[in-house]
Amino acid sequence: MPIKIKNDLPARAVLENEHIFVMTERRALTQDIRPLQILILNLMPTKIETETQILRCLSNTPLQLEIELLQMESHTAKNVSEEHMITFYQTFPQIKHKWYDGLIITGAPVELMDFEDVEYWDELCEVMEWSKTHVHSTFHICWGAQAGLYYHYGIKKHILDKKLSGVYKHYLLNEKSRLFRGFDSEFYVPHSRHTTVYREDIEKIPELKIMAVSDEAGVYIAGNESGSQFFVMGHSEYDRDTLAAEYFRDVNKGLPIRVPQHYFPGDDPARDPVMVWRAHSSLLFSNWLNYFVYQETPFDLTKLVPHRRALQKQDARPSSERTD
Repeated sequence: MPIKIKNDLPARAVLENEHIFVMTERRALTQDIRPLQILILNLMPTKIETETQILRCLSNTPLQLEIELLQMESHTAKNVSEEHMITFYQTFPQIKHKWYDGLIITGAPVELMDFEDVEYWDELCEVMEWSKTHVHSTFHICWGAQAGLYYHYGIKKHILDKKLSGVYKHYLLNEKSRLFRGFDSEFYVPHSRHTTVYREDIEKIPELKIMAVSDEAGVYIAGNESGSQFFVMGHSEYDRDTLAAEYFRDVNKGLPIRVPQHYFPGDDPARDPVMVWRAHSSLLFSNWLNYFVYQETPFDLTKLVPHRRALQKQDARPSSERTD
């Protein structure tokens, strides 16, 4: 089944060229089903690239999704046209009266700043608070995950001695979790960040469970018991050449950056990287959509809060059938 997007979104042409089924608003109007309502808060400066990457990950499911894009009103995007933002993005005041099946909060290149010093921090906090009553399940990515852990649970981030950049081996702490159905025992994920969250800090929070980790990259995914919040430290959505683009950008700026680990064959930036994470990336987003959004969300989203409370009260499923 397709994802539904605005008719002229640039990602449409890219995805259709990859033989990915997308549905325009015009065609969707002829169908009489309720698509899942998915909101993407895109905090990345590379708006169009990030839109395309995430939409690609969301597209490989039998579910019809209706996608809306959200921007921070308190921040002006500098790397994309104003026309693009006006045409395809909404602000929080425009959507806060609505309910959504799922919300994705992306990363942002502000991790070396204190959270409170980020210009849109207050607005982001408002969105994260609103998500607890207006979104069934929220999927936080990289800095978005660190921001979510800090806002919801008071968990601090810590600056690394060197930027963590590369493709790292990961393993599951609970292979029976529905989020990882179809995963291999070991799998690979790109990371690109200057900060980290300590495993022991997450383990102090009873509501949170660490779900997947890497010996080199640390915690990959943590989630709460109900499946309403996931915190993903890596970039499963990255394209084959995203880490390369970031590396050469920093080299051209004269920054002291090391070659991304386990990425270029022979650690030679002149060679094309091999993509070893696409299958698990697709599974991760598909499993989230299926098991924690579609299977759990109420048909009438206005009943989201009482529905979630009812699920929590009657939830007699074993822990392996929840997020942990």
